[in-house]
Amino acid sequence: MTEQNRLAALSEAGVSIWLDDLSRERLDSNNLAELIRDFHVVGVTTNPTIFANALSHGEAYNAQMRELASRGASVDDAVREATVADVQRACDLFRNTWEGTSGVDGRVSLEVAPDLAHDTEATAAQALDLWKGVDRPNLMVKIPATVEGLPAITSAISEGISVNVTLIFSIERYLTVMDAYLSGLEQAAANGHNLASIQSVASFFVSRVDTEIDPRLEKIGTDEALALRGKAAVANARLAHEAFRKVFSSDRWAPLAAKGAHPQRPLWASTGVKNKAYPDTLYVTELVVADTVNTMPEATMKAFADHGEVKGDRVTGLADDARRVFDALTAAGVDVPDVFEVLEREGVEKFIASWNELKETVREQLEAAK
Repeated sequence: MTEQNRLAALSEAGVSIWLDDLSRERLDSNNLAELIRDFHVVGVTTNPTIFANALSHGEAYNAQMRELASRGASVDDAVREATVADVQRACDLFRNTWEGTSGVDGRVSLEVAPDLAHDTEATAAQALDLWKGVDRPNLMVKIPATVEGLPAITSAISEGISVNVTLIFSIERYLTVMDAYLSGLEQAAANGHNLASIQSVASFFVSRVDTEIDPRLEKIGTDEALALRGKAAVANARLAHEAFRKVFSSDRWAPLAAKGAHPQRPLWASTGVKNKAYPDTLYVTELVVADTVNTMPEATMKAFADHGEVKGDRVTGLADDARRVFDALTAAGVDVPDVFEVLEREGVEKFIASWNELKETVREQLEAAK
């Protein structure tokens, strides 16, 4: 099977392939356009780490930094203008995809500042600011699924903004994310918005679950514990999909669907395999199910193109098996609630660190441009 055929088979199984990366270099070199053309890529996600890496390598941003420095732009303004410019160009590249899929795909995500993760009002205000600033209908504003982020998600949806909810780890938090989305749609309908124009995805982080749980299993060290390594992440995602199906077939959902609302699709995020002992396509092959998104690093995408397999639906009907995995984890001595608390806290902290790195890189480039 050729590269295109493997990825085509994944697309035909109902999985939207999104690239988990964006940079000026990708845009200038036509790399992104080639991935759209040849690798069935129908969307892009970004985060502070991605932009920090993009701006710290190469010279693609030099001309813009010189122009920003010449007019005395602040570091925050420069970060915003550089990232918004990249996202606008990517949105324009995906415009045909967006139109061809009636707005389902062709989406580009831009995240609110991660240091606002615990500030509801500031997050909601920046979501609206980014939506207006990018000024593209195929934008998705990324909002973290912190407790404080949930009302901001509802607020953004109620304003007709399409939202990518990020940093979801536990089923319990995922249920509150879907509730926030439905509340936003209900308010949007009351505000007179066209619900059909609003899209949302819920980014359920995958590989980081195994990365956190596997060392705990190794520390426990029993045969039963060691046999569970590499199983938690996929099981967690399968349980998330079960929750998704229940919510979006509920009595609460029916009147919103009748008004043209779209389900909030599960998005499998962090699908690059961290443990080299596992197959490098593990979090793609084992999470194939219709009406989902898999946002992949380019290396994972190329690996699947080279030797990935579509083995049919690997999610529906497997929730009971997934529950048995978590029952076994608890029995082995893993504190599962603590795992999810650690992952959310570290996820926010890592994005804040990347955000600070991004701002420091831009500060240095502005100084050099002067």
